[in-house]
Amino acid sequence: MKRLFIVYNPNSSKYCHVKTEILDCPENFKGFILGKYAIKKTSFNKNVADFSKFLADGDLVLSAGGDATAAIAANAIIESKKDATLAVLPYGNFNDLARTLNTFKLKDIFSKTATTKKLHPLSVYVDGKFWRYATCYTTIGMTAEAVELFDDENVRKQLQKGHKSSWRSYIHLMVWYFKNRHKKQFIPDFKLNGKPQHKKTSDYAAVNGYSMCRVMKGGRDYLEPKTFRSMTDRLTNFPRLFVLMVKSILYRTPGKDTVGDILEFDNLATVEIQAEGEYEIFENIKKIEIKKGDACLKVIQN
Repeated sequence: MKRLFIVYNPNSSKYCHVKTEILDCPENFKGFILGKYAIKKTSFNKNVADFSKFLADGDLVLSAGGDATAAIAANAIIESKKDATLAVLPYGNFNDLARTLNTFKLKDIFSKTATTKKLHPLSVYVDGKFWRYATCYTTIGMTAEAVELFDDENVRKQLQKGHKSSWRSYIHLMVWYFKNRHKKQFIPDFKLNGKPQHKKTSDYAAVNGYSMCRVMKGGRDYLEPKTFRSMTDRLTNFPRLFVLMVKSILYRTPGKDTVGDILEFDNLATVEIQAEGEYEIFENIKKIEIKKGDACLKVIQN
């Protein structure tokens, strides 16, 4: 009998819905040996390492949470080197991976129209050391630092109100933006693939999935083994941010197709990186590299 692991975060803003709609309904998983993994209040890497130990060939992993929960599940599967498959249900603020895979309900995962695809994630390296895999996107700079907002206890409590609260997320982000956009240089002076960037460049983004932050359109790069789209911009300038958002919502996130990007800082730098809602601050670093390697992830897409 096939094993199915449900991965969830008991501390997330939507956990009450995960509990009543998924965890308390074992009858929806008849025919499976059911297992559960609750994300712990430790580090991203510790959760990845702990969960990967449970996995075996043939397992189905169901991420019932936001993009951060899905990122832990995805990284664990790849790190385990087991022939396991990832399915995703959206119980987060933006749910970009679920939107990419078009799986919003259990019936989408188990329907006759669902297929198994190979997703090729981004690989992020800091000073030559692997950091993590990103299924949909990774950002560096101001947009990465803004993610810290969702760790605030008051913000999390407000996001728990209602099943669909993405609009509250955007309001909190907009307030944070106008308070913080001129407080610092978010990315120290750097070169992108050997080309010096404007000194006021605040953000770098690599987009791999169908969407970023729910409303910004991506593409089907997640199915490509080598290429993805990336961009840099001065988003502390509100008109530039406005133009970017309009283009991203109506058409597609601006940028160029690339087979890999290298950000090299003029001096040792302190930089924040985030991938799908999970962030980390790095100090005294010289180089960040984003590319696609040999890793791929089996996913259920509807």
